Amino acid sequence: MSLDTARRVLQIEAQALKELVDRLDASFDRAVDLLLACKGRVVVAGMGKSGLIGRKISATLSSTGTPSFFLHPAEALHGDLGMLARGDALLAISYGGETPELLNLLETLKRLEMSIVTLTGNPKSTLAGASDVVVDVSVKKEACSMNLAPTASTTVAMALGDALAIALLERRGFQPDDFVALHPAGRLGKKLIRVEHVMHKGEALPKVPPETPMPATFHEMSAKKLGMTTVAGADGVLLGIITDGDLRRLMETHAGATLAMTAGDCMIRTPQTIGPNVLASEALNLMEKKKITSVVVVDAARKVLGVVHLHDLWTLELI
Repeated sequence: MSLDTARRVLQIEAQALKELVDRLDASFDRAVDLLLACKGRVVVAGMGKSGLIGRKISATLSSTGTPSFFLHPAEALHGDLGMLARGDALLAISYGGETPELLNLLETLKRLEMSIVTLTGNPKSTLAGASDVVVDVSVKKEACSMNLAPTASTTVAMALGDALAIALLERRGFQPDDFVALHPAGRLGKKLIRVEHVMHKGEALPKVPPETPMPATFHEMSAKKLGMTTVAGADGVLLGIITDGDLRRLMETHAGATLAMTAGDCMIRTPQTIGPNVLASEALNLMEKKKITSVVVVDAARKVLGVVHLHDLWTLELI
C-alpha cells in the first residue's frame, strides 16, 4: 500500500516537471536577463512552503555566483524592509499569487524601483500583474491524495529555481575555481581545490642546489619534514629529487661514501611532477597509483613551485 502511494506521488511530481519543461517559454529567458542585470542582490521571498523553497533557491543562487538573501515577507513588514536597497531585484514565489504579505510589499518595491520576477501558478493574479516577468509554475494537481498539501507545486518551484541558478551560473561564466572560493570548507569545494593551494612552497619548500654536500642535504630534508628534497639549478629548474628511501638505498650500497657525495650525485633525475592547476584529487590518485608520498609541482619551464605531500591530501578528505 505505502509502496503504491510512493510510486503515485513520484509519478505525479515527475509528470508536473515534464509539463513544466514543455511549457517553458521566453519568459524564462527574460527572467534570467533581468536577474543577471541586477546590480544588487536577488531577494527571494515567499510565505509558508513557498518560503521554505525560497530559502533553498536563495542559497543555491548565492553559492553559484548570484548574490542573494531570503526575505520573510511578514518580517519585512515589521522592520526588515530596511534590508532592501535600490538595485536589488525580487524573486517572489506564490502559487496563488495573492499572498497578502507579498502584496503589501509592492509599494516599497516600486518606490525602490526594484524589478520583480514571480514564480506562480496563477499568471492572472495580482502579484503577477505587478511583476516585470512571470514564470508559470502551475501544476494540474498536487501529489497529496486530498489535492491540498503543496507537493507537486513545491517540487516544480524548486526545480525552476535550480534552473534559474544554473542558467545564471552559465551566463556569468562561473568556473570551478569560483565554486571553490565560495565553498572553502565544504566537501564539494575540497574536491575542486587545485594543487597550488595545498602545496608546500616558499620557506616550507625543501630545495638544495646540486653541489650541496650530503650532510647539508640531510639537514634540509630534516628541517622541512617532508621526507624529501628537490634539487634545482640556479635558475630554479628542477634537476631531481632525493627521498628518505633513496638515502637508505645509497647507504646500503655505498655505506660511508655517501657523506662525501653531493646532492647532484645522489638525486633521482626523473622525478614525478605535476602542474599547479591540477586538481588535488588528481594528485592524490597519482601518488597512490605510483606508490609515492610526494610529488613536485613545476611550471611549464620545469621551475620548482612547490611540493605536495600525500598526508596533506589525506587530511583534505578528498575521497
